[in-house]
Amino acid sequence: MPERGYGRIRVSLHGSVYTILLHNPERRNAIGPQMVNELLWALADAHEAAAVRSIVLTGEGTAFCAGGDFAQMTSGGNGSELAPKGDYADLLIAMTRTEKPIVARVNGPAMGGGLGLVAASTFAIAHEAAVLGTPEINVGLFPMMIMAVLERLVPRRRLLEMMLFGKKLTATEALEAGLLNRVVPAAQLDESVDAMTTEIAEKSPITIALGLRAFTAQDGKDLATALPLLRERLAECLATDDAREGLMAFLEKRPPVWTGR
Repeated sequence: MPERGYGRIRVSLHGSVYTILLHNPERRNAIGPQMVNELLWALADAHEAAAVRSIVLTGEGTAFCAGGDFAQMTSGGNGSELAPKGDYADLLIAMTRTEKPIVARVNGPAMGGGLGLVAASTFAIAHEAAVLGTPEINVGLFPMMIMAVLERLVPRRRLLEMMLFGKKLTATEALEAGLLNRVVPAAQLDESVDAMTTEIAEKSPITIALGLRAFTAQDGKDLATALPLLRERLAECLATDDAREGLMAFLEKRPPVWTGR
């Protein structure tokens, strides 16, 4: 993986898992323009690397992401030596269009912009003491951009209550609202994340990529538009070597050997 000289994130590759650690400990990993830009670079690198099968996004210390780094937002520039790749909206779009599953490891509070990262990830696992919310209205702001990713997961009235009243949800409430896949004791958080990334690594990478790409393409479309599109995507999937291998392995009652082609 390329060395990028990041300042607001840390990255590492262990096996097939690319971990991105939000690193702004003085501000509980608050997200600003520099972190956004570095996340865009890191995601692009992860998608270019054939060895990467899944991406884990988490925060340093006891917080996932406390929200927006207002100090950096109002200072101008992004503080990064890297060429600009985009803003927070571009980051959410990139995350929701990922072709490699992103697992949010919610190790503590995820507020505002941090909650947007959780909602834009493919999966999210939190420990039971984590708190998630949209407190922007309490400082005269509104969670405008994260509304788009939250609306895809949270029922309408629950979401409006969160946004209009600055509601914070416990991890259990966030699970019930559709923001999380699982809630586990803190001591089991890594084990649960590892189990998910291990299962991802056991599947065909080309099938996962095609499936996520198709899911994004059909999202929000009516049936008359979505089904012909998905029929084409199924044909594309059936034409892969991995599909042929998977079907043959099933008939021969043996584990498949994926090539990613």
